[in-house]
Amino acid sequence: MIRCIKLWTGADRKSHFEEGFIDLEPGARGDALSVKFPIASASFHETDADPQLGWHPDADRQLVITLSGTLEFETPDGRFALRPGDVLFTEDTGGAGHNWKMVGDQPWCRLYTTLDPKTVVPFRPTVAG
Repeated sequence: MIRCIKLWTGADRKSHFEEGFIDLEPGARGDALSVKFPIASASFHETDADPQLGWHPDADRQLVITLSGTLEFETPDGRFALRPGDVLFTEDTGGAGHNWKMVGDQPWCRLYTTLDPKTVVPFRPTVAG
């Protein structure tokens, strides 16, 4: 199971988030696999110091895979942390957006994958209780 946070813009033009995971199915050799889905582009980024961007939406619908570093994200719904191995599924491309800050002194290294507009991400919310 791969932890995933979905971030989107609601009808109220504010960012919201939901914790969950990427749905995986049994695969060859005992692996658990997601479906393959198209991406428009991919790029690696490294941030050594908190840029203090303030509240902002994302430029594209994307998956952001954290490789190192820890972040604390904030939306009107509350806060959540991203750690190495976590996936952020962003669909908050408009409105007030979100804010984040770096936690600790590790650089934030990540892989951005810009999704094809028709890509279906196999996100499954965590069921409470």
